[in-house]
Amino acid sequence: MGEEDEDSLIVNLPIIDLLAPDRVSTAATLRQACIEVGFFYIVNHGVDKDLLGRLFEESKKFFDLPVEEKMKLDRKEIRGYTPLYSEKLDTSLNTKGDSKESFYIGPLHDELCNLNQWPSEELLPNWRATMEAYHKQILNAGKSLLSLLAPALNLNENFFENVGALDQPMPVLRLLHYPEGDNNCNNDEVLGASAHSDYGMITLLVTDGVPGLQVCREKDRQPRIWEDVPHVEGAIIVNIGDITERWTNCLFRQLCSLILHTIFLWSA
Repeated sequence: MGEEDEDSLIVNLPIIDLLAPDRVSTAATLRQACIEVGFFYIVNHGVDKDLLGRLFEESKKFFDLPVEEKMKLDRKEIRGYTPLYSEKLDTSLNTKGDSKESFYIGPLHDELCNLNQWPSEELLPNWRATMEAYHKQILNAGKSLLSLLAPALNLNENFFENVGALDQPMPVLRLLHYPEGDNNCNNDEVLGASAHSDYGMITLLVTDGVPGLQVCREKDRQPRIWEDVPHVEGAIIVNIGDITERWTNCLFRQLCSLILHTIFLWSA
């Protein structure tokens, strides 16, 4: 837990079924979740379970490579590899950086696809195909969610599509590896991702089941109270981003979150 609270708290997040037949009721539940919590789960999202297994497997293969090999894909144009401690989300901390390494994959459409970097096919022959397949499926899940987010704002279900928001979306897939370490939470060094809010519209987070994600309902409160977000098999965690909070004039909430040392994958 965050250092301000020694007791383990668990947040109870709503579960949104993207295929529920009663769209009106589902949109109402989603609206309440966004107003009260800003985090929730989605199920029946269309991301293939076997593909998720391959995704974690291929991601592990990459992060297990020697640092020298990974640095050949050093991040450029927000695509590629970032090594341990190269990012620090909470700049107020007196640490060398967050204990995570990551790999960024940008949009796959048009000329933007050419900016992406890929590991050697000799080293990881199935890597690119797996990442591209997941990238497309998670993007479709995001689009399905937006078709519920619109009526949750009392807008037409096709609002975001009609205004062109989905014409050329800018989804970024981030593979994140948090090395196993000491879970002594009183030490800032153990934070895999220090306290932060997410940029963008929504973040869709897929985990491997190892705990570590925490959220703070009142990010301006001192001391902060951190709550564990439990893993729900088959569900994807969703976080409302800064853009959505501002676009809704703070009606929909953006919580502060952090991640302790563990292994995670997410897409934003």
